[in-house]
Amino acid sequence: MIIIREAIKEDAPELMRLIRELAEFERAPSEVLNNTEQLTEDGWGNGQPLFTCFVAEEEHHIMGMALFHQAYSTWKGRYIYLDDLIVEAPSRGQGIGTMLFNRLITYCKDTGAHQLRWHVLNWNEPAIYFYKKYQASLDPDWITGKLHPHQFVLTDFDSTL
Repeated sequence: MIIIREAIKEDAPELMRLIRELAEFERAPSEVLNNTEQLTEDGWGNGQPLFTCFVAEEEHHIMGMALFHQAYSTWKGRYIYLDDLIVEAPSRGQGIGTMLFNRLITYCKDTGAHQLRWHVLNWNEPAIYFYKKYQASLDPDWITGKLHPHQFVLTDFDSTL
């Protein structure tokens, strides 16, 4: 029997296993900078947790996870950002993604979130199909912006903003 529960500190090694598996699937294994120790500190360390995570577990084996955090929008107010929904390859097709996503939707309702947001790679057809089953808006008008640590440089140029 598969259960969905909130992740605990002791789950961190298994969460990292799933994160690395996702990175392999997305053809970007070298881009994973996180590690078990950092994940543990960020999620269960001595301060405000930086994320919440639900796991799908059967007989003490974690098969999937939904890692998310609360965020804020000037237009929408409180919302939830789903960073990753991951189901290990051997466990796909059993409804685990649906169970995790449904639990996250319940969490959104319970916390008064005004929106649930996430990103999905434009080539990940199974994920796109999954989200479309929920009648999700997949917005082609927004471009994801990123700065990496080597780009954290202050500039002194004129701007129109």
